[in-house]
Amino acid sequence: MTDLTAGSAGLDRIREDYISMTRRKRVYGGILLILFVALMAAGFRTADMRNAGSFADGWNRIFDYPAEVLTEAWEKIGELPANLVEFFPALIETLNIAAAATLVGTLGGTFLALMSTRGMALWPSLIPVFRRISDICRAVPEIVIALVLIFVLGGGPVPAMIAIAIHTAGALGKLFSEVNENASLKPIEGLQSVGANWSQRMYLGVIPQVGPNYVSYALLRFEINIRASAILGFVGAGGLGYELRNAMSWGQGRYDEAAAIFLLLFVTIVAVDQLSGVLRDRLTHGSAKGAAA
Repeated sequence: MTDLTAGSAGLDRIREDYISMTRRKRVYGGILLILFVALMAAGFRTADMRNAGSFADGWNRIFDYPAEVLTEAWEKIGELPANLVEFFPALIETLNIAAAATLVGTLGGTFLALMSTRGMALWPSLIPVFRRISDICRAVPEIVIALVLIFVLGGGPVPAMIAIAIHTAGALGKLFSEVNENASLKPIEGLQSVGANWSQRMYLGVIPQVGPNYVSYALLRFEINIRASAILGFVGAGGLGYELRNAMSWGQGRYDEAAAIFLLLFVTIVAVDQLSGVLRDRLTHGSAKGAAA
């Protein structure tokens, strides 16, 4: 009877401790929420005061610029086909930048992933080093890398390609290493037992397991890189972004060209997104015919 009483008292004490801890967490969470809201409000007020015009006075004119662009584009709708043809080479340049950056970044990400995965790394003691390299590559925004490279190499598509490739290598290196963690090490051990070198073990024992996921992530990154290459064009890296910056900077009179560039970019991103989605689904799940069989 005494043991039952002691056990009941222990359960009550544990329940009380748990309820007390839950209350403390709620109080701390409420305090943090209040601090966050206060900081956001103070930051918004400071930013609004430093703007050329008050946000409260200008928010109702937020659609004025898109309306001007669409109005002029509609008035010059007959010039749309000619504008699409004119800027199509810039679209090809943007796609080339994204494709080359994705290819180089995928190779770099594969190397970083293999070198930073336990059981696969050629130099296990350097795993933390390669992980930090991957972190640095994806931590620095592409536009920062591109600005530095443009200062060194000059404007053009090459700095954009290098900048996007560096960021892609870091991002894919992280994703690929997570895929590697789920790969079986038995094929690697079997190949090592028959005298295979490191490259043979990776090519024959690892890549066949992780290849579909690698390609799936690379296709997803290709979509992201198309948008990134268009954005980098605004800093002089070529492609559609460069043409769009010129058209928007010129102002009225060339808004029809800006609308044509927006249309090209939108249609391209949607098409690539749909195509890569189908390819990723087939790589990771197989075709519908294969699944039915």
